[in-house]
Amino acid sequence: MTLDRYILRLFSHIFASVVGMFAFLVLLLDLVVNIVSFIENGVPFAEVLRISALFLPQAILFALPIALLFAAAYTLGGLYARGELTAVFAAGIPFMRFALPLLLLGLGASVFTFFLQDAVAIPALRGKTERTRLALNQEVFEQNANVVIKSRGGEIVYAVDYYDSAAQILNGVSVVERGPRGEMVSLIRAPRATWNGEHWVFVNAVIWTRDDRSLGMTALPETDEYRERPESFRRGAARPEDLSTRELRGLIADLRAAGLPHDAARADYHQRFSFPAVSFIVLSLALSMGGRFKKNILLISLLTSLGSAVIFYAMEMVTMMMARFGQIPAFLGAWLPVAFFLAISFLLLSKART
Repeated sequence: MTLDRYILRLFSHIFASVVGMFAFLVLLLDLVVNIVSFIENGVPFAEVLRISALFLPQAILFALPIALLFAAAYTLGGLYARGELTAVFAAGIPFMRFALPLLLLGLGASVFTFFLQDAVAIPALRGKTERTRLALNQEVFEQNANVVIKSRGGEIVYAVDYYDSAAQILNGVSVVERGPRGEMVSLIRAPRATWNGEHWVFVNAVIWTRDDRSLGMTALPETDEYRERPESFRRGAARPEDLSTRELRGLIADLRAAGLPHDAARADYHQRFSFPAVSFIVLSLALSMGGRFKKNILLISLLTSLGSAVIFYAMEMVTMMMARFGQIPAFLGAWLPVAFFLAISFLLLSKART
């Protein structure tokens, strides 16, 4: 336990410094990209700081894998340069046991990454985008026209000319109810429908119903039957990276119910769970590389770990592209690179010198 605490103390000091440095560089780079637009539009300095602060969680996410890799390589290099690593091995401590506290820290970093991204970074990025748009007087044109949504397993079909997401109003609404064989049971037409928090309220609506011989039209009485959530009518225009995991799961359900392609959304959903494993992968790679060399541990482990990370990202890019186009299952596209590099890392760790 004394050795574990010593290693974690050395690691944490370097890790905290590198996270702070790289997060600051990412924030600075984002500010440089937008600074000319802020100046031209006369955005107050305080507002610029608030917009930059909303990007801080995402900057930390970018910095975490790099900081873990550098801190692990630097810690091993320092221990070897001072002869402490040799003393650890001479005491009969296996490298896997020596690296265990850092591996557990990497596992915790992966879990932390998932929750930081889902609960903090994504909402903050949405807020940053909105504040930037308002500060720069930019108009947003949502592609919420000609929306078609299926619900209740296809029994109800909504066709909307345009959905106003700000006011939660459907314009030019047609609602078709279908029977078990796909035949039309009724058709509702209304110029507008508003969301009252629980269901849609149709304005000046009429309903056509079919009997055995004819199709009759009457005014639609008040009803609370139609409860499709407003988010369903705008998710098609939303980018998956702007949605939380729960919202992305809802998008997949909407696309599936509407009979629309959803391979790309499913691939992005599985990547939400697989991508945080990058933190654990880069840390285990840095440790396994550091355990295989006797000289220049810091330099060699950094170079080999960075090279392995580049290969990982390239492999993930290929498998995710294949998953988005439906060539391989979404789960496989997201998790295959992770499983492959985890297997390599543990193989190298098990064969590291002691």
